[in-house]
Amino acid sequence: MTHADLNEKKDALIAMAQRCFDGRLQTNAGGNLSVRLDAGDAIVIKPSGVGFNECTRDNLQVVQLDGTILPCAEGLKPSKDLSFHLDLYRIRDDINAIVHCHSPWATGYASAGIEIPCLTVQTIEKIGRMPLIPLSSNGGPQTEVEISPVFQDTNIRAAVLANHGTIGVGKTLMAAQYLSEIIEETAHVAYVRDTLMAAHGKTAADLPSYGTAADARAASG
Repeated sequence: MTHADLNEKKDALIAMAQRCFDGRLQTNAGGNLSVRLDAGDAIVIKPSGVGFNECTRDNLQVVQLDGTILPCAEGLKPSKDLSFHLDLYRIRDDINAIVHCHSPWATGYASAGIEIPCLTVQTIEKIGRMPLIPLSSNGGPQTEVEISPVFQDTNIRAAVLANHGTIGVGKTLMAAQYLSEIIEETAHVAYVRDTLMAAHGKTAADLPSYGTAADARAASG
């Protein structure tokens, strides 16, 4: 099987992985990211045990949507989260890329069991809501069983995995990457806001209803 865009997509994934690493969204060999090939029948994904900073054309894996793993560098294992990546591509034609990070501010909220609030106009516009997906019924990491039902709603573009990390999806790798960055930024802002409110004895703060001035004007008209 040949894909004319294979090296192009591998290079794009390497660039996004490097951006995640440089932005401190992911350290060590955790997390994963993937992109759908133009033919629609396969994806490129970071394998298990390879850090975001160590991705190369040779160590990225190609996996068909039916789960068939094509030959890759010797000794590499599929990502632990391969099953939910494949399932999201199967159920959502609009998803062409997935960025899953263990970014610290967002994962802090996830570990506290708190859904990150969309408290800036940007998060209202770009995301709308970031559902908190609980651990599996046996207390393990989330799989397609817990994740896919949430993403059946085509309005969901991002989610937070309890005690685990974040998921951003998009039509392109850059779009998914932007969401991962917005999630982390919003978690950081939310923590600062809540800390300042507690220090000043505030129990409530205004939240935006609309993400753009055009939406606000349309609603009031």
